[in-house]
Amino acid sequence: MLIDWFTVGAQVLNFLILVWLMKRFLYQPILHAIDEREKRIAAELGDADTKRAQAENERNEFQEKNAAFEKQRAELLNQATLDAKTEGQRLLDEARKAADSLSAKRQETLRNEAHHLNQTLRRRTQREVFAITRQALSDLATTSLEARLCEVFTRRLREMDAKTKEGLAEALKTAIEPSLVRSAFDLSAEQRASIQHALDETFSSDPAAQLRSGIHIRFETAPELISGIELITETGQKLAWSIADYLLSLEKSVAELLKDQDKPVAKVMPEPAANNQ
Repeated sequence: MLIDWFTVGAQVLNFLILVWLMKRFLYQPILHAIDEREKRIAAELGDADTKRAQAENERNEFQEKNAAFEKQRAELLNQATLDAKTEGQRLLDEARKAADSLSAKRQETLRNEAHHLNQTLRRRTQREVFAITRQALSDLATTSLEARLCEVFTRRLREMDAKTKEGLAEALKTAIEPSLVRSAFDLSAEQRASIQHALDETFSSDPAAQLRSGIHIRFETAPELISGIELITETGQKLAWSIADYLLSLEKSVAELLKDQDKPVAKVMPEPAANNQ
């Protein structure tokens, strides 16, 4: 069999051209496309890994923040519960203290009211007792009693101490107006003369008094006096003897005694201890 080398060479050339054309226009673009696709897939896989890692980090961060939030919420809730309990206890203690203080003030007010009532009753009783005493003595006073009181008064003039006598002498020496002799009843002429004589005898004969012309006096009736006679000079010097003076002295003594007894004793109420539970 004869071989047509020309035909074989042409076919070989055509095959080589076909292979080159296929490689140039078919396989090369396909290989390039495959490479591009592989690169794109690798890039996408890389982005996916990055996004997955980022998502994992975000998930972990979220879980950490959520745990921290839960912890903080629990702490705040516990603190709020403790604060509410503490505030409630404080308000309860304050309310208890206010109630105790109010009760103490009410008791103190009741004690003061009872004290003032007792004080008022004692003072009123005191006034009534002395008023009744004065009235009884006034009712029992008679002219014969006044005569006896006149004798007592003249005796007191003669027996007065030096200091009192010196003071009265000075007041009588400097007096321009007559001195006043007051009595509860009208004195008789004899009684007036007896008092005048006692005054003259006591002061006019005293060289220190320098009253040689007698003592000028005037008499006056004073029903408010209780069984007594008093001498009052122009300057206010006074010499008196009467049951009223004794009553007044006794009344002042009783008033001072009641005043001392009426002083309230301050009591400090102990502050109740807080019952913290």
